[in-house]
Amino acid sequence: MDLPFDTSKTDAQLAEVRGREEEDVVRILSEKYGMHYVDLALHEIDTEALRAVPEEDAHKAEAAVFARANKTLSLAVHNPNNRALPGLLHDLENRGYAVKQFLVSHKSLEKALDRYGDLSYATESKPGTFEVKGDTLARLTDETRSRTRLRQALDAMVAEKALDRVSRIFEIVLAGAFALGASDIHVEPEEEKARLRLRLDGVLTDAYFFDPKTYHLLNSRVKLLSGVKLNVSDRAQDGRFTVSKGDRPVELRASFIPGAYGESIVLRILDPEATKTSFKDLGIPPKLLARLEKEIRKPNGMLLTTGPTGSGKTTTLYSFLRELESPDIKIITIENPIEYHLEGIVQTQVDGKNYTFSEGLKSIVRQDPDIIMVGEIRDADTADIAIQAALTGHLVFSTLHTNDAAGTFPRLADLGADPKSFGSAITVAMAQRLVRRLHPDHRKERPLEDDEKAMIRKVFEGFPDASLIPQDPQTVWEPNPANEEDTGYAGRIGLYEAIFMDDELANFLRDNPPAADIRKATMRQGFLTMAQDGIVKALAGLTSLKEVADTVGLPDA
Repeated sequence: MDLPFDTSKTDAQLAEVRGREEEDVVRILSEKYGMHYVDLALHEIDTEALRAVPEEDAHKAEAAVFARANKTLSLAVHNPNNRALPGLLHDLENRGYAVKQFLVSHKSLEKALDRYGDLSYATESKPGTFEVKGDTLARLTDETRSRTRLRQALDAMVAEKALDRVSRIFEIVLAGAFALGASDIHVEPEEEKARLRLRLDGVLTDAYFFDPKTYHLLNSRVKLLSGVKLNVSDRAQDGRFTVSKGDRPVELRASFIPGAYGESIVLRILDPEATKTSFKDLGIPPKLLARLEKEIRKPNGMLLTTGPTGSGKTTTLYSFLRELESPDIKIITIENPIEYHLEGIVQTQVDGKNYTFSEGLKSIVRQDPDIIMVGEIRDADTADIAIQAALTGHLVFSTLHTNDAAGTFPRLADLGADPKSFGSAITVAMAQRLVRRLHPDHRKERPLEDDEKAMIRKVFEGFPDASLIPQDPQTVWEPNPANEEDTGYAGRIGLYEAIFMDDELANFLRDNPPAADIRKATMRQGFLTMAQDGIVKALAGLTSLKEVADTVGLPDA
C-alpha cells in the first residue's frame, strides 16, 4: 500500500525560499530607485502612525506609514511607479510631514495594510480627540454595565497581544465609566500593579488592577491625548481631551502627579448633559427654591454658593445661568477652567498669568454685562472687584470655599473685603453638599431608634418654622442592595442651606462676627440647614441617615 506523500514541509520550505528571493529582488531594486529598503517582517508596525494615511488611500497608492517620529513619517512603498503615490506624498507634505520612503516587498506591505484592521475600534481624528464609533461604544457600554463585566472585558483585552491593545483597553475603561455613571477615573500605580478606580455617586470603587507594563503604555496614551509632555514625570501636569460619545462630545480633564511608583492619573468626566438639569430638579427644598427664584432675577447683587470641591457648586450656578439666559441679557463668565460650554453665554478662561480672576473681572465689567459669573473668589482683589460689580448694577454669581453659609462672611473678611459693604452687595449666601440618592427599588423602611429620634429633635430644636419640622417620625429609609456589587444607591441629590441679606443681618455683619454667631442670628429666617434638609430627605426615602451623617455630620443625641 502506497503511503501518501506529505508535501506541507516541502511547500513551506519553497515558500520561505521564494520569500527570501523576493526580499533580495526588492533590496536590489531599492538601489536602482535610490530608496531605502526595509523588511517589515523584522519590524513592528506603529498602528498610531498608520492613522496618517486613510486605509483606502493606502491601498490605492500601495503604500503605508509604519513608523512616526514627531512630524517625520516612515512610508513603506511597494510600487514607486503607482499613479496614486505622488498625490499621497503631496498631501502628507501639505500637512507638514517629512516623508522618508522605504521600498518593501508585497508581503511586507500586506503586513502593514493588515494592521488597519486593528484600527476599526478607535480612531483619533485630531489631537486631543479620542473618537469611539457609535456602534462600538454602544456595544462596549452594554458589555460593561457592571464592575464584574468590566473586569471580564479588561481581562480579555489585556491578555491579547494586538499592537493596538492599549487603545482598546482605554476604550473599555471609558465605556465602563460611561455605563456605570462614573464622574472620575483614577489610575494609581503601586509597587507591583496599578489600581483602576471609578468614582461612582461620589464614592471611589476599585474596578481593576493593571500590570506595570500596561500601566506605562496607558499612561503614555492618555498623555498623548491630553497634550501634555510625555517625557515629564517628576512634576504635575494638567491637560484635557474630548471623547465623542455617540453624537455628542464629552470632555475629560486629565491630571498627572508624580508618585513613588509612577504618576497618578485622574480623568474627570465632564458630560454636558449634566448642565441641562433645571435648578428646580437639584433637590433644593421648596421654601428655599421659591425664594431663590426671586433672588436670581434681581437686577443686581451677589449670590455666593459655598462648599468643598465636588459638592456641585458649579452645576448649581450653571443651572441658574441656563434659567436666566435670553437674547436681551448679556452674561459673561470667567472660569478656571471652562468645564461646560453654554450656548448664548460668553465664557472666558483664566490663564494664570495675564488673565487672572481679578484682571479678567476688571475687563468683564467694561463689557457692559448684566450678569457675571466668577468661577471662584480666592483672593482679595477678586473679592473686592466682585463686590464693587454687585454694587454698581450687576448681578454676580460666584463660589467660595467655606464649610457652611454662615462662614461666607468671615471668609470674605479674611480675604480683605470690608464687612460694611456686605449688606449692600451680597444678597444670598448658600452652601451645599451632595449625598447619594437611594434607589427606589433597592431601599427598605425600618423603625427609628430612640437615640435617632432624640437626635432629630435636637437638630430641629428652636427652629422657627413648625411646618418644616418632621412631626413625630417613626420610620426611616436605608439601602437594601440587590447583590454584592449593588450599593442601594443610584445618583446623587443636593443638601442645601442659605442665608438672605436683610437690614438686621447687614447691621450685625458690620462688626465681623464669627460664623457661629451668624448661624444663630439667621435661624429666625426659617430656612433649613443642610443637616435639617438631609434629615427631611432621609425620612422621605431620598437618602439615608448614615449618608447625611457622613456628609454634613449629625450631633449625638
